[in-house]
Amino acid sequence: MTRQQPIGIFDSGIGGLTVAKAVADLLPEEQIVYFGDTAHMPYGDKSPDSIRYYCLRIAKFLLEQNCKMIVVACNTASSVGYRLLLDFFKSDRVLFVNVVDPLVDATVQMGFHKVGVIATKATIQSRVYEIKLTEKQPELEVASLATPLLAPMIESGYFHDKISRTVLENYLEAPELQNIEALLLACTHYPLIREDIQQLLGTQVRMLDSTDVTAAAVRKKLADRDLLNTARTAPHHFFVSEFTQSFEETTRIFYGEDIHLEHCPIWTTDGR
Repeated sequence: MTRQQPIGIFDSGIGGLTVAKAVADLLPEEQIVYFGDTAHMPYGDKSPDSIRYYCLRIAKFLLEQNCKMIVVACNTASSVGYRLLLDFFKSDRVLFVNVVDPLVDATVQMGFHKVGVIATKATIQSRVYEIKLTEKQPELEVASLATPLLAPMIESGYFHDKISRTVLENYLEAPELQNIEALLLACTHYPLIREDIQQLLGTQVRMLDSTDVTAAAVRKKLADRDLLNTARTAPHHFFVSEFTQSFEETTRIFYGEDIHLEHCPIWTTDGR
C-alpha cells in the first residue's frame, strides 16, 4: 500500500455520502472513490446473506480501483458484512473501517446511563449496537428501535416538512425511547434529519451520528500505518450501480455540493 492510493467508501445508496463528505473535509489531500449500490437500496430489508454478498462484490470493485482503505459507510452493511470482509481480504492489501465501532467508542466515552438507537430493521435485528455498547459499558441501558421508513423517505427528499415530521413524531414517541440521555442515529442517512429530531426530543437529549467520528477513525488508522496522503493528484470518483437523474440531483443534499455520478453496473457481469 502507498500513500497515493485512494480511499474507497461504499453504501447501499447515496446516504454514505455524508461520511464521504466528512472524510473529504478532514482529509482534503486524500482521493475518494465512492460506490453507491443504488440497484439494491435499501439494504435494511435485505437478507443477511444478500448483504454479505453485496459487500464482498463491492469491496472487490474498490480493490480493482487500487484503494488502500475501504470504509463501509452503511450501518446495515457494517453490522452484517464487516466481519466477513475482514476474514475474506488480507489486511496487508487493504485496510477496513466501519461506521459502527467509531460511534460505539464515542458513546461509551461520554458515560451515559441510557441511550436510544434508531436504525434500519437489519441493523436493529443484528443487535450490533446493543452488544458492542454493553461489552464496553455493561451498566449502560440501550433502547433500540427500527425506523424503516426514514431512509427511503430521506432518499426521496422528504425531510424538513410536514410528512417527515409526522413520521418522526410517531417513531420518537415509542416507549423504548423515553428517558434516554442520547440518541444514536445509526444510519448514514439520518444526519440530514438530525435537527428535526433534536427539535422533537429537546436539547436535553444528545444527538450522536457516525459521520465525524468515522472520519477521525479513518485518519487515525491511516496515520498509524503512515499512509496519509500529502498531495492529492487525482479527482474524486462517485459510482452508482444504477443511475437515474433523481439520484444525481439528490447527491447535493448528502454531500453538500454538486458531484457527478458515474454509472457502473457491476452486477450485470455476474447476473445479479
